[in-house]
Amino acid sequence: MSSNKDFNINTTEATGMAQIVERNIHALLNRRQQEAANRTWQDKLADAVTKFAGSMLFVIIHLILFGTWILWNSNLFPVKQFDPSLVILAMVASVEAIFLSTFVLISQNRMALIADKRADLDLQVSLLAEHEITRLVTLVAQIAKKMDIQESENPEIPELEQDVRPEKVLDTIEKIEDKFNATGKSMV
Repeated sequence: MSSNKDFNINTTEATGMAQIVERNIHALLNRRQQEAANRTWQDKLADAVTKFAGSMLFVIIHLILFGTWILWNSNLFPVKQFDPSLVILAMVASVEAIFLSTFVLISQNRMALIADKRADLDLQVSLLAEHEITRLVTLVAQIAKKMDIQESENPEIPELEQDVRPEKVLDTIEKIEDKFNATGKSMV
């Protein structure tokens, strides 16, 4: 039986990806499985209803059910009508729409929370990468100066050596958006 290390080596050779990429994929899949397992019964019910309501089977069942209901009550066949004005059908469809929209909203709210978590993770990874790149720029600039490389005098380097402050970036975005919305013209 192969160990986890053997699995990583073999799959890396087969896929051509670095082990860290595969480790991250497995970690993300495990996290998704944990989140799915930790859903409440209400979330599971809402997801099941939403999944079914978004399927072709749901459409087919409704076409058959509503089509039969309408034809039955249309005086086209010699059968006793039970809803000649189709008021009951309209009420059933309305109540169904209320419940379906509620289930969809519950599922969307949960999905929005998951998307927010992923966006936060993405932001944290991006900020960490930016910080590491800033440190590398500083280190490479110092090496270039010691080696008397002309590019070390590039005026952009001191700007690149500064850490980005996310709150300042957000403030700048908001200011530019406010100006744009006020004037309707691009500020570029």
